[in-house]
Amino acid sequence: MKIHVALLLLAFATTGVLAQNPASISNSATVELPPAVNKGFRDLAVLDPTILVDIRYATTNNFTHSKIYDCPRCLLRPDVADALIKANETLKKRGFSLKMFDCYRPRPYQQRLWDKVPNPDYVTPPSKGSMHSRGAAVDLTIVDSNGKELDMGTEFDYFGVKAHTDNLQLPAEVLTNRKLLRETLEAVGFKGIRTEWWHFSYQSKKYPLSDYVWPCR
Repeated sequence: MKIHVALLLLAFATTGVLAQNPASISNSATVELPPAVNKGFRDLAVLDPTILVDIRYATTNNFTHSKIYDCPRCLLRPDVADALIKANETLKKRGFSLKMFDCYRPRPYQQRLWDKVPNPDYVTPPSKGSMHSRGAAVDLTIVDSNGKELDMGTEFDYFGVKAHTDNLQLPAEVLTNRKLLRETLEAVGFKGIRTEWWHFSYQSKKYPLSDYVWPCR
C-alpha cells in the first residue's frame, strides 16, 4: 500500500501540478491535469499548442473591466476539444489558426459574471446555466500566421448591431472573415448565435453543468 501511495503521489507531482499561464496571449504547453482531477475536461493548449489562448475574463481586458477568473485556462469537454483541433487543422492549411477568448466557465465564475452584469441580454443567468458552464461553448476568432487577428468588424464582447451575424452592412473583408469562421466551426459540429460573431456552441453532444474550478498555482 505504501508503495502504491508513493507512486500515486509521484504521478500527481509530475502531471498534476498546474503551470499557471500568464493572462496574456499564449500558446502554452501547460501540463494537463489527470482525468480524475480535471473532472472530464481537457486543456486545449496542451492538445494543440498552435492554438493561441487569450482568456479575457482572467484579465481586466473584457467588457466588465474586472477579473472574473482567478487564472487563465482553456478547458473543454474532450469531444469539443477534438472538434476544435480539427477546425484548426483546416485553418492551418490556409495559413491561419484559432485564437481562444473563452472556453469552459465554471458556474461559480458564471455567478461572478452575473453579479457584475445582471442582464440576461448579455450574460446567461447562473440559474439557467451557460453552455460555457457545460464545457461546450467557446468564444474565439481567427489569426494569421503572425498571430494577428482577422478583421471581424468589432472587438470580442462588443455588444451592438455591428457584432450581429445577420448584419450585412459591413465591409466585404469582414463578411468574408466571419464566413470563414462560421463555416469552419459548423463543419465540425458547432453553431453560432445571431448577436455574437465570436460565440459557438458544440451541438453533437449534451453535457451537464459543472461547478469544477481549476486550481491556480
